[in-house]
Amino acid sequence: MRILFIDIDTLRPDHIGCYGYSRNTTPNIDKICADGVKFNQHYCADAPCLPSRASLISGMFGIRHGAVGHGGTAADRRFTGKDRGFSDILDRDNFINIFRKANMKTVSISTFAERHSSWWFNAGFNETYNVGKSGMESGEEVLPVALDWIDRNAENDNWFLHVHLWDPHTPYRVPESFGNPFENEPLDTWINQEVFDRHLQHVGPHSINEISMYDDIENPKFPRHPGSAKNLTELKKLIDGYDTGIFYADYLVGQIINKLKDMKIYDDLCVIISSDHGENMGELGIYSEHATADYATCRIPLIIKWNGAAKNYTDNKIHCNVDLAPTFAELLNIKPGNNWDGVSFADTVLHKKETGRESLVISQMAHVCQRSARFDDWLYIRTYHDGFHLFDDEMLFNIADDPYEQYDIKDKFPDICAKGAKIILDWHDCMMKKSSCVTDPMWTVLQEGGPAHTIGALDGYIKRLRETGRSAGADKLEQKYKK
Repeated sequence: MRILFIDIDTLRPDHIGCYGYSRNTTPNIDKICADGVKFNQHYCADAPCLPSRASLISGMFGIRHGAVGHGGTAADRRFTGKDRGFSDILDRDNFINIFRKANMKTVSISTFAERHSSWWFNAGFNETYNVGKSGMESGEEVLPVALDWIDRNAENDNWFLHVHLWDPHTPYRVPESFGNPFENEPLDTWINQEVFDRHLQHVGPHSINEISMYDDIENPKFPRHPGSAKNLTELKKLIDGYDTGIFYADYLVGQIINKLKDMKIYDDLCVIISSDHGENMGELGIYSEHATADYATCRIPLIIKWNGAAKNYTDNKIHCNVDLAPTFAELLNIKPGNNWDGVSFADTVLHKKETGRESLVISQMAHVCQRSARFDDWLYIRTYHDGFHLFDDEMLFNIADDPYEQYDIKDKFPDICAKGAKIILDWHDCMMKKSSCVTDPMWTVLQEGGPAHTIGALDGYIKRLRETGRSAGADKLEQKYKK
């Protein structure tokens, strides 16, 4: 068996053609989707980059593996401690070693481990290739490595190849020579002038006034990535930059797939396409960042083309990336790990059976501290540190009616809020009973000064708010954080 795992960073499903996007961003991925199963309600358990891949690789929620942040103690996976054997069971019973146990050669082309000092990511790979730019490379540097490996190895049987593309991730870095394929296409967004005017008053990093996080400084090396947008025309440039990153990643996927087709390998090839997280494009007032535990950040694509399995089928049940380990263990007849939190959906892949979750708790602790419950049509969010966005402690959105999270309706549905809170509480109790540590890592983040991307930023940001006509927001931040 040959398996290709295409890992496209920061890819939100509703900017993919086969997920319903009006722009033709993904012609190659769309063709693969027609040969496999598309999952409409697939999520990362923990966001953003580092926590998401820690959950994928470990098969565990972040509350247990501990790597939930982008800095401080909670950016590192927890030590196993006194129960560690000659090698760590977390590195043996991980997602990648499923394929090793199935007698496959495992290979990764990715700079993720170096970018986040997360070397556990490489556990289980026979070979790793690092182009050396810590996630700042564009796919033009990744593609030659992938094609070379395919030239040398693809005709051999039993391999798993992971190819990681960063191009939709900020800063939008597609080579200028690629042009703007969407220059003459209208802006496809839910944001009208009224919404945009509200967003111009938003308080919080990565607002439309501070796309660079806390300021509007632009890097001339990345002309596709503006520092701010003052009108809808400038907003189009921002969204064009993101969509071009997706289109370029899809172009690279096409080069890889065409090579495998030329080698007569594609028909029997299994393909997995997914991401680590999505990208807010206006949701909760945030642009070009994956900073919350919400629908825009945590919903991710998943497409699986599997030999002998369903084709051109769409599943609408709730799944998350910790479910991938037990799913592929079952597909490959490998004994599941004892520590995993996931639920297999192999029957969905093979037989179109509904095998998903009734609810899911998703978390974010790098930009904010939030836990959210996703169930039925609802997204219930509890905020413990708002990342300077002035979020309420709890929010409720009807995702079916309001997928862009414009209307917080918690006051209308206290019973739904109570249900969401109980889902989080019951999940928390279950996870802590399973945990090897008595401390919830979210409290570690809070006790060490808050989310990594907020530390040391408050005074400078309050000053900027006053300088840009948002003194009311500055006053509220001072009242909340400087009492």
